[in-house]
Amino acid sequence: MSASIHFDGEIITSRQNRRIVELMKLDDRRTREKTRTFRFDGVKLLCEAIRRGVDLDSVFLRASTAERVAERMRELYGYTLSDAGCPIFGVEDGLFEKISQENAPDGVITVAKYIDKSHNSIIIYMEDENDAKKAAPLLLLESVRDPLNVGAIIRSAAALGVGRIVMSADCADVYHPRTLRAAMGPLFSMPITRVEDLAGTVTSLRASGRKIYAAALDGTAIRLGSDELSRDREGHPVGAVIGNEGHGLTEAVIAACDRSVYIPMEADTESLNAGVAAALIVWEMSKR
Repeated sequence: MSASIHFDGEIITSRQNRRIVELMKLDDRRTREKTRTFRFDGVKLLCEAIRRGVDLDSVFLRASTAERVAERMRELYGYTLSDAGCPIFGVEDGLFEKISQENAPDGVITVAKYIDKSHNSIIIYMEDENDAKKAAPLLLLESVRDPLNVGAIIRSAAALGVGRIVMSADCADVYHPRTLRAAMGPLFSMPITRVEDLAGTVTSLRASGRKIYAAALDGTAIRLGSDELSRDREGHPVGAVIGNEGHGLTEAVIAACDRSVYIPMEADTESLNAGVAAALIVWEMSKR
């Protein structure tokens, strides 16, 4: 069935194959950071990566369904395997099932190089942003540890017009497989900055003209839905900070913000999931 697919080298049959060993090591964050590469499964993510210009390192196809993958790429997204611009390797079916991270594998695994839009920084310099990005809402995350939450937040932020996401250094890795699956394609184009000092970054952003609100309930908190959050009276661009799933925001970050904002809820209910809370707050900020 895959006769028309050109593989680079023989079909891989052993888990001890060098390329398979290197692929499996990417499950570890330290290896990802050392090699500056990450992996993801599925046809949709591969085509999204191609569409958004991600630099791809290699593609692994289940040998018996390689042609089916190529057909899906053409029919659903208008791409070919050659558009990946990297080596294509065939993998024996039984081995592929063992190395896939999906319960029902599409038959394709991709290794990509780290995206320049996600990088380490101490202070964000907004001078390199265009006018539209400068005016767009900004979302900051402090110690959001669940990869699924981080992925869901990236996806919602992209859909609702956030210009940039800023993450504290201890947030979940954006290249974690679960983050990638939850975020889908928007991860490949959303500007993301990881910072060591989030409170200092908030102070820097406020000095540059941003109004930053902490998602917290305190004496200064305004109710979500207030015009102040979506339409700042002085016309300043707005940002909000979402905290850890269990402990919320630190006092240092709250103190660095202009004010706090809370989401009204029924009495005797648990706090919202971090991903849901972020989506609600971003929706309000996007109204401006």
